[in-house]
Amino acid sequence: MRIAIGSDKSGFSLKESIKNYLIQENISFDDLGTQSSEKGIPYFQVAEKIAREVAQGKYDRAILICGTGMGMSIVSNKHKGVYAACVESVHTAKLSRAINNANILCLGGWLIGQEKAIEMVKAFLNTQFLQGLEDWRQKFLINAEKEVKKIENRIFNE
Repeated sequence: MRIAIGSDKSGFSLKESIKNYLIQENISFDDLGTQSSEKGIPYFQVAEKIAREVAQGKYDRAILICGTGMGMSIVSNKHKGVYAACVESVHTAKLSRAINNANILCLGGWLIGQEKAIEMVKAFLNTQFLQGLEDWRQKFLINAEKEVKKIENRIFNE
């Protein structure tokens, strides 16, 4: 799995904690965001760059961190094929993958502690689309995903 990670200045500290976890687990990633707590790249630039590369297939998943996670999510979701979820719990991180097939996890550096964020990243990276769901729900979500792609194609082709 190819993973990108990035933050603005507000998410830098949490990003560094997540990077340490990924390194400890031998999970390879590319850090495409802010590289110093002294000088940050604005959230909209980080999100645009990483979301574009996810949309182009260079990365399978990404983790983006800003102050609330919301700015990263808003910008990321402007790209066709990108499904960014701003989450604040381990449960919603897991469901963002199982139910929504999210490919970008957005976290709030001002809102989420280091240990909780790492558990959220684990859930996001280790959950597959439809994992653990009942047959009827899987069928519904497979169809829903097709319908969402139709909407997406209609919007991006206008």
